[in-house]
Amino acid sequence: MGHSTKKLNLAGQRFGKLVVVEPFQNIGSKTAWLCRCDCGTELVVKTCHLRNGRAVSCGCALLEGRICGLASLTYVDGTCVEMLRARTVRRNNTSGVPGVDWRPSKGTWRASICFKGKRHYLGSYHRFEDAVKARKRAEEELHDDFLCQFDMAGTKEMKQPAS
Repeated sequence: MGHSTKKLNLAGQRFGKLVVVEPFQNIGSKTAWLCRCDCGTELVVKTCHLRNGRAVSCGCALLEGRICGLASLTYVDGTCVEMLRARTVRRNNTSGVPGVDWRPSKGTWRASICFKGKRHYLGSYHRFEDAVKARKRAEEELHDDFLCQFDMAGTKEMKQPAS
């Protein structure tokens, strides 16, 4: 007998401060859910992060100091806040710059960036430096603005009096 094809329904279930509202567009190949935090913030979280305890709030619990380390990864609109902040280079990256890779069949460097669950191609370049500039410009426009807005929302949460 094979695996069940019945889809898991998490709607209405609580995971820490998060309550699952409804299914949402997948993040890559992973099933995702629209969740509402006890503070009122809505965010999208992968099933696996809900079920394994990595996502327990929108990030407000981190700001309040109730969760330490990386026990919780915060996804907003399909974007992992902690990964944007870390700006780490993946192990399989060969250029040393996130989102820049060599295309031997074309003889060019390709620049791309992932944001809110979608990959955006920034162009192909003959010079490595030009591909890096395109990627850095996209990081400033997409990631930095997003993080700034997230931080401002968190600051507002911290300034609200406790109820």
